[in-house]
Amino acid sequence: MVQKTYYKTKDYSKVKFTVNFDNAETVEILGLNGDWQNSVVMSKKKDGSFTCDITLPKNTHHEFKYLVNDNIWLNEPEADGENQNIFGGSNSVINI
Repeated sequence: MVQKTYYKTKDYSKVKFTVNFDNAETVEILGLNGDWQNSVVMSKKKDGSFTCDITLPKNTHHEFKYLVNDNIWLNEPEADGENQNIFGGSNSVINI
């Protein structure tokens, strides 16, 4: 799930990512702000879900993917859309 919070007086928005993948021990987000090298590590909750809050600039477009257990790439089912990537798959898209 992606939950966006917009601020009238700020040039950024807060975005909360929450996911629950079966058998996940770690979940990271890659691609936000065009950065596919440095991941955002999500925190694991007691119920087994993973979450993180990120600030992203307003009026921006981001492609991203979740990396689960360091080897499984997954998309966000509730993303604003998907774009094809160079690997023959797709990336999740979020518009702020």
